[in-house]
Amino acid sequence: MRMTSSEKAAALVLMGLALQEDVGNGDITTDNLIPAGEQRKAAMIAKTGGVIAGLEIAEMVFRHFDPDVSWSPEVSDGDRVSKGDIIVNFSGSYRALLTGERTALNFLQRLSGIATASAAFANAVLGTGTTILDTRKTLPGFRLLDKYAVKAGGASNHRIGLYDMVMVKDNHIAVAGGIANAVKTIREKAGPAIKVEVETTCLGEVQEAIDAGADIIMLDNMDLGTMKAAVELVNNRAKTEASGNMTLDRVREVALTGVDYISVGALTHSVKALDISMRIY
Repeated sequence: MRMTSSEKAAALVLMGLALQEDVGNGDITTDNLIPAGEQRKAAMIAKTGGVIAGLEIAEMVFRHFDPDVSWSPEVSDGDRVSKGDIIVNFSGSYRALLTGERTALNFLQRLSGIATASAAFANAVLGTGTTILDTRKTLPGFRLLDKYAVKAGGASNHRIGLYDMVMVKDNHIAVAGGIANAVKTIREKAGPAIKVEVETTCLGEVQEAIDAGADIIMLDNMDLGTMKAAVELVNNRAKTEASGNMTLDRVREVALTGVDYISVGALTHSVKALDISMRIY
């Protein structure tokens, strides 16, 4: 799997910020100990099993310091690795390898952690017809990279931001005077092309959302019985999305209610970085 041009542009901006934060005016340890022309080989190695994401930005980091780095990945983003597997072999300026190490690992470990969690949730619902979605609960500034990693893990992206899809939530409904008024106003002002999702918490609100013509109906924090009844009530007149406190232990049960989507904030807001080390030879 490869990054899109938009994802690469975001990666370059974030890399610049990360290197300014970490390297600043220079690596005073490395630059005073390592001769400028010395070359070395290196490898990144998985210390635990998981799904890899972020190889391109790791490469960008090292090429920032040495454009002639030789980069030979053993896997691609989206591939699963086991403990001890070599992820990438590379070589270049010894200074570049040392100075870029932490920043490259920080990106690769975070994104691989997201991809690994996404793969676990996607695998848990295999065969049910339900799609796992991410949320906007991403690290600020990392939205496109976090969501890229979700795709690398085999899950799917929900809306990117507030601008590309309508999500009518409880506070919107209160201001608009009800679900019907909220959806009607949005349709009139935003036009028919934009998708409209409505958050609901009970069967009565689900019926209101159906009648209003919502494209997607979110079943927020409902118990399994109510979710199943909501799916039956919707009867394919809209897509359904389960949301709220989704864990790996219960996600398959939720999928078996018949929902089209399950959104999981934990994919990005509670990510555990994949343990990866770098060895210099």
